[in-house]
Amino acid sequence: MGAGVTVAKVRRGAEAEADEPTLLGCDFSSRPRREKTIVIALGRRSGAAVVLLKLEHLTSLDAFGAWLHRPGPWVGAFDFPFGLPRELVAWLGWPTEWGACIEQYALLTREQIRERFVAFCAARPAGKKFAHRRTDGPAGSSPSMKWVNPPVALMLHAGVPRLRDAGVHLPGLQDGNPARVALEGYPGLLAREILGRRSYKSDSAARQTADRLLARRTLIDALESGRTRLGLRLELDAAQRNALIEDARGDRLDAVLCLLQAGWAQLRHAQGAPLYGLPLDVDPLEGWIVTA
Repeated sequence: MGAGVTVAKVRRGAEAEADEPTLLGCDFSSRPRREKTIVIALGRRSGAAVVLLKLEHLTSLDAFGAWLHRPGPWVGAFDFPFGLPRELVAWLGWPTEWGACIEQYALLTREQIRERFVAFCAARPAGKKFAHRRTDGPAGSSPSMKWVNPPVALMLHAGVPRLRDAGVHLPGLQDGNPARVALEGYPGLLAREILGRRSYKSDSAARQTADRLLARRTLIDALESGRTRLGLRLELDAAQRNALIEDARGDRLDAVLCLLQAGWAQLRHAQGAPLYGLPLDVDPLEGWIVTA
């Protein structure tokens, strides 16, 4: 049986499993626009397979906020940090309760964020400028207070208040609508498991090389074969596979990597794991990256 027929069969099976929640993976931008959209990969789990159903592109933060109000059931992994480092919050004198802290953070402008975080870093020794969350070590992620390269602090500022306002359930952080579950994802965690430090994407046209194209092919091959510790394989049709390969910026592929992380979390929940597989001692201020 050909690969296309196999995917179609699994796709029909996944769509028929109405009791399974929709899965989503979100590649986020704090300044979405037509040239740099927020990408949402929608899928469904069918046994050990996560079937990619479609990709959606959002061009504004208002559209993202509206999307979060869609009725469930859905489980999503979002590529931006959900919390700030506890050490930074204490230095700022902000509330150490997550909701109150996010409210305080949301009141700042982006320039005020930069000013406060620059002041924090200036008072610290070289090599230890940034504060880190507990999850950063196991995930290999950038500190959530970074405002450039990548500007994850600004992504947190743009994304998390909208999650909170939408009343979604954030395991370990906020009790919300259990039919709409949001987890912090990080595509680099899963990509590095396959590629190591080999790069597969770039926003710069000059760096969108044949080596990065080959890396995307290698990454997708491994995901389709299920060669990761998540125990899940990705199901694509030919057009979807080509769309992921041809996206040199990697936004679509990052959304799909988050989709698989959401699939792992939903499977762990179905198996009875609390907090969708997050550690039981997750810091209720900092949060945790799913699968880390």
